[in-house]
Amino acid sequence: MIGKTISHYKILEKLGEGGMGVVYKAQDTKLKRAVTLKFLSTQTLGSEEEKARFMNEAQAVAALDHPNICSIYEIDESAGQTFMAMGYIEGQSLKERISSGPLKLDEALDITIQVAEGLGEAHGKGIMHRDIKSGNIMLTTKGQAKIMDFGLAKLSKLKPMAERGITMGTLAYMSPEQAKGEEVDHRTDIWSLGVVMYEMITGQLPFKGEYEQAIIYSILNEEPETTKNLPKELEKILNKALAKGLESRYQKIEDFLDDLKNIRKELSSVFQRESLQTSKPQPSIAVLPFTNLSADPEQEYFCDGMAEEIINALSHVKGLRVVARTSAFAFKGKSEDIREIGKKLNVETLLEGSVRKLGNQMRITAQLVNVADGYHLWSEKYDRSVGALCCPEDVFAIQDEMSLAIVENLKGKLLGEEKAKLTKRHTVNLDAYSLYLKGRYFWNKRTEESLKKSIEYFQKAIKADPNYALAYAGLADSYITIQDYSSIPPKEVMPKAKEAAERALEIDNTLAEAHTSLAQVLYRYSGDLEVAEREHKRAIELNPNYSTAHHWYAIYLMYMARFEEAIEEIKRAWELDIFSLVINRNIAMVFFHARQYDRAFDAIQKTFEMDPNFSKTHSTLGQIYVQKSIYEEALDEFQKEKAISGVWDHEIESLIGITYSKMGKEDKAREILEDLIKQTEKEYASPYYVARVYFALKEIDLGFKWLDKTYQEQDYRLLEIKVDPAFDEVRSDPRFKELLRKVGLEK
Repeated sequence: MIGKTISHYKILEKLGEGGMGVVYKAQDTKLKRAVTLKFLSTQTLGSEEEKARFMNEAQAVAALDHPNICSIYEIDESAGQTFMAMGYIEGQSLKERISSGPLKLDEALDITIQVAEGLGEAHGKGIMHRDIKSGNIMLTTKGQAKIMDFGLAKLSKLKPMAERGITMGTLAYMSPEQAKGEEVDHRTDIWSLGVVMYEMITGQLPFKGEYEQAIIYSILNEEPETTKNLPKELEKILNKALAKGLESRYQKIEDFLDDLKNIRKELSSVFQRESLQTSKPQPSIAVLPFTNLSADPEQEYFCDGMAEEIINALSHVKGLRVVARTSAFAFKGKSEDIREIGKKLNVETLLEGSVRKLGNQMRITAQLVNVADGYHLWSEKYDRSVGALCCPEDVFAIQDEMSLAIVENLKGKLLGEEKAKLTKRHTVNLDAYSLYLKGRYFWNKRTEESLKKSIEYFQKAIKADPNYALAYAGLADSYITIQDYSSIPPKEVMPKAKEAAERALEIDNTLAEAHTSLAQVLYRYSGDLEVAEREHKRAIELNPNYSTAHHWYAIYLMYMARFEEAIEEIKRAWELDIFSLVINRNIAMVFFHARQYDRAFDAIQKTFEMDPNFSKTHSTLGQIYVQKSIYEEALDEFQKEKAISGVWDHEIESLIGITYSKMGKEDKAREILEDLIKQTEKEYASPYYVARVYFALKEIDLGFKWLDKTYQEQDYRLLEIKVDPAFDEVRSDPRFKELLRKVGLEK
């Protein structure tokens, strides 16, 4: 068969063979995509009457459209052989995945939820699977679960087991009613999914035996061994799914799914706590913004600067976790109890302080508070004349003195190297420092307008102090980030970003911020992925408390499809900057690209709780809805994003076009496409987004044409192709694989 063309499918290789027939990988010569062809044996199809019933059900199954169900493209006959053409999935079966050992609990939950959602779609249309098992669930290379072989089990339900090709392994997943040869309904799928869930958690099947009757006896009479260290609520869910009596089992897959999602939410907080704690808790501190007790509002910048410098100084102390400025400053002006603030920031200690100006005198006070009981561990006050404080050296001397005193109380005597880092100053120019803080403030807002302001402030800071390395790093970050929120072409801003990052490193090659900036330029523009990763790691080595280093490294790892590492890094970024809007939003994006859509949904909801109008939050939720086939809600979220931004956005328009295409509204999708193309003639609109709509419309050649334009423009968005669901249908196309190699995403 290899090399032959059946209908419009060219057979490429044999994938496997079983009781129901032979499976091949093939190339669809019409649509230029890889497919799986399953040739059904005559024994499987049985009589003409049975075959006719199967064809009717197969047509209903083919109408299923869900991200967790393998698509059936068509059912046809050639030379007397009946075959099914299905989506080709790059990855491995869940059975193969389990063979290397039990899965982590959160991963097992995520896969169970995905399969349950796929079953929910089928059950809602009156379709049962009847043969759910780990061998019938595929995991894509991105971690998405897809149910295979819908409808095939019904073909032979009345035949003897030997004739049906049922193996001992398949028998182990059968429900009690199946094992007894009774009529079954959708609850048999719930049982089988419970078996799969048990298998993922423990690495073994709940019902075993050395021969057929022994397995059936176990299914009908025995209870599975209790799983060790399994949360009690999760064990209850598992037991209910595996209830032998139909009335005691979950009655609907939706009820099973709701309980799974609820337990995952409960456990996610446990996972968070585990990630933030070790057997020996790491010393931790948050420096709150100093309170201005003066009538002079100009002292606000001095107060903020005091806290900022102390945060920067403490961040370089080994073994000390320091909460980032964004999260610490979230409590500015609030009268919340100090212990509650400490709990929310998950720290052992808090530093609070105040600045009071009276006539020619200024008093600065600081106190270190133990979060557990609210007691002061240390306090000090510093009195200086206003004239003396006009001298920058004296201001920074106070900050150095305070920082050293705090750390001495936290960690005991410091090593000389740590003390040297602690007292290092990046500028002695107060104007430059104040301008730098304003630049970072606007950079964190993440809008086109705010990013343009941040560029202005960083440029002013550099003008005030041409040797201010932090300001150059900030300028580089603004040039890098503004591409995400504007129509500015990469070729216009990325060379400027590179120049600023390199200048920062010329001034100070130990600056973590500058190494992070350079890493972004190297992989988003220069295409040097390996060196970029080294720069990311160097930044984290220099300052493990720099949240942006962990955050941006997580995004890099996400593009590389190294999802477990990406999740760990984004989690570390979150630990350091719990209230960062952009980090919280991008936690959802990491889960989204890892195809963990429920976890992405939970994460984006937390961002909404913090600020429902933060940029790209509604569009992120919309993308999650699209992948869950909830199209009307997706369109609603995209429209909300447009209303908030108030500007034409090529990314949003692209997402709307893709959604219309998936809804079957091709005319509307083409209207969006035309607008996108016209916009590229007026200003820079990424060709990447045009390509995505073409692929959604199945115009593959034009899609690749626009991807090539993206490559020519050195547009960093091309890095997303390895993980973007928009390209799932063309991943086996030789042109796609060649593009991955050109970009450096595959060797």
